[in-house]
Amino acid sequence: MTVESTAARTPRRSSTSGGKRASAKKAAPKRGTEPELVQLLTPEGKRVKNAQYDEYVAGITADDLRGLYRDMVLTRRFDAEATSLQRQGELGLWASLLGQEAAQIGSGRATRDDDYVFPTYREHGVAWCRGVDPTNLLGMFRGVNNGGWDPNTNNFHLYTIVIGSQTLHATGYAMGVAKDGADSAVIAYFGDGASSQGDVAEAFTFSAVYNAPVVFFCQNNQWAISEPTEKQTRVPLYQRAQGYGFPGVRVDGNDVLAVLAVTKWALERARTGEGPALIEAFTYRMGAHTTSDDPSKYRNDDERVAWEAKDPILRLKAYLESEGHADEGFFAELEAESEALGKRVREVVRAMPDPDLMAIFENAYADGHALVDEERAQFAAYQASFADEGGK
Repeated sequence: MTVESTAARTPRRSSTSGGKRASAKKAAPKRGTEPELVQLLTPEGKRVKNAQYDEYVAGITADDLRGLYRDMVLTRRFDAEATSLQRQGELGLWASLLGQEAAQIGSGRATRDDDYVFPTYREHGVAWCRGVDPTNLLGMFRGVNNGGWDPNTNNFHLYTIVIGSQTLHATGYAMGVAKDGADSAVIAYFGDGASSQGDVAEAFTFSAVYNAPVVFFCQNNQWAISEPTEKQTRVPLYQRAQGYGFPGVRVDGNDVLAVLAVTKWALERARTGEGPALIEAFTYRMGAHTTSDDPSKYRNDDERVAWEAKDPILRLKAYLESEGHADEGFFAELEAESEALGKRVREVVRAMPDPDLMAIFENAYADGHALVDEERAQFAAYQASFADEGGK
């Protein structure tokens, strides 16, 4: 089963000369063709066979399936709670993962403890899989710390705001892993918009030349903020890997089983010295890019409604029910657990201590600087003025 690629849409006509228009038209992808898409679970929750990837989920049990469902439900609840907290003024900003739960949980559960993960700023589900307390993700968005967790505790790097730079960090780390002789792998997450960044191209080049054990996981959620994928590339994103000399695979990003299988495949080949691979998880961002964004300005409701029919959580729920792997008791317990998580998130965030306002001036210069000292004194006086006004 395939999903239509936004890259296969007819490109808009250029405003240049007729000759250039003809040349661009000739280079466009053939209409009616659809990229291959790995899928093990249809949007209706029906299991389909795949000769290449079935073996990677052959041993999955009913408990495992319920665990994947639980991961997605709790991650979505955490994400919804964080969005609400931002709307209430408790967070400065939030980047929602709504709709991308299967891509993150499937890939996150495919990693081993000794693998290393380099996220962007939206990988809340992957953080969950790596054992990072979800409340630790909120400190940066509340402005009370610069990260909130020790990357080496869970082999999960701090969130990266600079678009695409983490792919180079992951490649360098993977090259070091290879030199150390370890059999672990590295996985780097990025979005479809980041695929246009030079850092990503450089990471692809270095990883291929040095045969680095790294998996590039691109969550193609169709919109790089307000730009559609068709303005990022003229071919499906996974095909870019061919130009660098390593394989690329497009997987149904709303199918947690398929994502799990494909990511296991890619990580295993990386660990055994076969080098990098690119996974394009074809999914959809249901919400806004961040809470400062208004998606209604650049996309229509029909598109969102069509993707809601492919909801990753409802898809797995339908499969669990049809196979008799989950009953009402399971879903009720999970709902109670979800409510408890939401309550804990609210309590922890509101109890976070304010940061030291003067810490911003520390470590700017190793030996201090007169201008910094002057600015520190001015800022201290400014803060003190509020206290003086409050005392009157």
